Amino acid sequence: MTAGVSWGSPQAGEPGGGSVVRRILLGSQLRRLREARGITREQAGYSIRASESKISRMELGRVSFKARDVEDLLTLYGVSADAERGPLLDLAKEANVAGWWHSYSDVLPGWFQTYVGLEGAASLIRVYEVQFVHGLLQTEDYARAVVERGAPNLGRAETERRVALRLERQKVLVSERATRFHCVLDEAALRRPYGDRAVMRGQLEHLIEVSQRPNVTLQVMPFSFGGHAGESGSFALLRFPESDLSDIAYLEQLTSALYLDKREEVGQYEKVMERLQSDSPNPDETRDLLRGLLQLS
Repeated sequence: MTAGVSWGSPQAGEPGGGSVVRRILLGSQLRRLREARGITREQAGYSIRASESKISRMELGRVSFKARDVEDLLTLYGVSADAERGPLLDLAKEANVAGWWHSYSDVLPGWFQTYVGLEGAASLIRVYEVQFVHGLLQTEDYARAVVERGAPNLGRAETERRVALRLERQKVLVSERATRFHCVLDEAALRRPYGDRAVMRGQLEHLIEVSQRPNVTLQVMPFSFGGHAGESGSFALLRFPESDLSDIAYLEQLTSALYLDKREEVGQYEKVMERLQSDSPNPDETRDLLRGLLQLS
């Protein structure tokens, strides 16, 4: 994955719901093998009857993998032993298995499918959110209000599909191997109403409840602190159990997203997150703040 890449919709004919992490892992291993042999992307593409750009997309994990292509590339790269080829060919098969989110492709932009796959595979997710409560912490009613506000012309069926997708994503926080989740919410996200008073009360109560889970850390950056480190806006940091997969900073835009994985760029966002965590009230104080907002609602 290249730092600063804007991930738009998949190319025509490319599935958007394969195993994102496995694709990235396989792509990175193929890239290392190619570079170790001093082979250019153009030469690699010629060997599988494809373009240089296709090799680039394969190495970035942005496309599905044909078994024949992987076999031919491994041969070109001098990987002949079954003990070495087998695991990589198995990884290619696994990389093409559609994720659960594939069934929501009708309401899920191609560029966001990548994030959902990475989110589900992460061992640690750290986020800073300004506009509204983060999707992994939203109640059903609040999520519906957010969707309706953001896309008021959607039909009821599509609205409900988007809400169902958001609730399905939340399973990463309650699964057997639940992801560790650290969220810093700007107080503005709690003050800005989505839905009526009952919806907002329900959302505040849910935040108090979910913040007590052992894998969830919730902090609120209060207005009273004044200016703070999160001046660049919302972002997410993803860390993975696989040692071959680097940390990723995710920045969402209106019609696409940026996935940054250069160490120095991710490091800048990590410093911002550390400052936000340090400057915000601790989880216990945050729950007190939420209870105070609940009394006002």
